[in-house]
Amino acid sequence: MQAAIKNRYGITADLREGAGGIFTVEIDGKTVYDNQVTYRFPTDDEIFAHIDALKT
Repeated sequence: MQAAIKNRYGITADLREGAGGIFTVEIDGKTVYDNQVTYRFPTDDEIFAHIDALKT
């Protein structure tokens, strides 16, 4: 996903290692995806939609 974000937006996503399979996406300090809520890993398109929504 980090590479997909870099390819599409030219930005490098930071990876902060956690424990227990936690995967959270934060954009500008706002949590936009949390697998502890959805119980699954997001698709690239889901994350792209969140990034695009913040850019408008």
